[in-house]
Amino acid sequence: MDLIPAPASHTPDPGRPGAVLDTRTVLRAAPGTQTAERWLRATLGAAFALPLHPAPPADAPPATPSPATPPPPRGAVVRLRLDGALGPEAYRLTVADGTVDITGGDPAGVFWGAQTLRQLLGPDAHRRAPVRPGAPLALAAVRIADRPRFAWRGLLLDVARHFLPKDDVLRQIDLLAAHKLNVLHLHLTDDQGWRLEIRRHPRLTGVGAWRARTKRGHRASPLWDDTPHGGHYTQDDVREIVAYAAERHIRIVPEIDIPGHSQAAIAAYPELGNTDVVDTAALGVWDTWGVNPNVLAPTEAVLRFYEDVLDEVLDLFPAATSPFVHIGGDECPKGQWRASATAQARIRELGVGDEDGLQAWFVRHFDRWLADRGRRLIGWDEILEGGLAPGAAVSSWRGYAGGIAAAEAGHDVVMCPEQHVYLDHRQDGGPDEPVPIGYVRTLEDVYRFEPVPPGLSAEAAAHVIGTQANVWTEVLDSRSRVDYQTFPRLAAFAEVAWSTTLPAPAERDFDGFARRMGAHYRRLDALGVDYRPPTGPSPWQRRPGVVGRPIEGPPPNV
Repeated sequence: MDLIPAPASHTPDPGRPGAVLDTRTVLRAAPGTQTAERWLRATLGAAFALPLHPAPPADAPPATPSPATPPPPRGAVVRLRLDGALGPEAYRLTVADGTVDITGGDPAGVFWGAQTLRQLLGPDAHRRAPVRPGAPLALAAVRIADRPRFAWRGLLLDVARHFLPKDDVLRQIDLLAAHKLNVLHLHLTDDQGWRLEIRRHPRLTGVGAWRARTKRGHRASPLWDDTPHGGHYTQDDVREIVAYAAERHIRIVPEIDIPGHSQAAIAAYPELGNTDVVDTAALGVWDTWGVNPNVLAPTEAVLRFYEDVLDEVLDLFPAATSPFVHIGGDECPKGQWRASATAQARIRELGVGDEDGLQAWFVRHFDRWLADRGRRLIGWDEILEGGLAPGAAVSSWRGYAGGIAAAEAGHDVVMCPEQHVYLDHRQDGGPDEPVPIGYVRTLEDVYRFEPVPPGLSAEAAAHVIGTQANVWTEVLDSRSRVDYQTFPRLAAFAEVAWSTTLPAPAERDFDGFARRMGAHYRRLDALGVDYRPPTGPSPWQRRPGVVGRPIEGPPPNV
């Protein structure tokens, strides 16, 4: 068994014949399974030139063979069905007696079962055209039963620091689906770029989507790339991304940063900034990294501006596929508010006490605004400061502590601690790692990550709705660099997020996982993923001379 993520149960049945898929194979899809049906036809059909004939209608009369022309031999049947008793996203896959049966607890479960079938068919099933035409596709008899551990199994992709074109985002969605991950968190705005078309405020992309130059490496690096960098997604691009993800049972979580990480917006519309302490008209889109002091002004005009923005965001990301909207809320320096007469007057007017209370006021305003429109706010764990409304959720990034506090207070939590699952952090302590950033997090380290902290009460643990790996792109300037940092560690993370049978971290069979990765590397090869080889970076993956930010020693367990 070389499946990744590992299923809950996998039982070979050597006493029975399996199935052989070929040009005679019929695909019989019950109502409600159309997404998996379309995906199988497009994916396996392309990889193996399989027509996957539709089954005849149930009321069609049986064909009467001519005595002179006997019927052709019967081909295998792939059946897709629903059985609500299995539960959300669960599935059974059975191969026996010329039939492949995929039964899901819901349409998503059928789709995840189809992903497992693809893995059973070998690495060539991950290609876009056949490389061995006519090769038999023999499947041994087997019974697989599977269901996910967490409802939220996510990846954050930062497209604000380095823009990735729409096709790269669609490719990332396919890679998530291949690993049974179901959330793509798109970090769309930051100091270094605004990536989403907002028609009521066109300068957000007309100005805010472009920076004149870019720091190469960590902010301490002396190197610059003087090529202007930028780009954005049109509203139709976003609709395409959302629809493409929905076909693969992946939810998109858009992130619009408030009130920090906002220099790109202020560069486009200087009145958004603290104009009484900073010449905001002189600000451009930021070209380096770190925590930026230029934050939004706490005015009614700024609230109305971002309500305009979020109105269009809600239209682009429908509630059915994007119930959560991320508002950031992290790393908001208070220096400008302390110096601003406008901000100080606002603190007195609102009665919020101090600058921390002012940030909490920002968060609570948009929490109510989103809730009134049937959405849920989620933000980084700093949004806990000052209190949260009951429906708000927390992304716990500064370790476990924020997530523990949020869960114990009754808030839903997505665990994504930087010490464990920030995939932009380096994969090895050796000198060849390209632009080494942060803690060393090896493939084994990620495999031993545990999203639910020990000691959490059962009631609080139920609020850990999932986990997420984050890929920040300050030093990831291309699709290849994103691939290198993300893979193969995302495969280990996917098993942590999905598999219900993983024991405690110290007891996990990493050697067994590494053996299964032998087959999975071939799948990644077929998919064209520029992953980090187990032996270390290939020559073209290194970045000699580009300064990183190594942190010595093991990460704190916080």
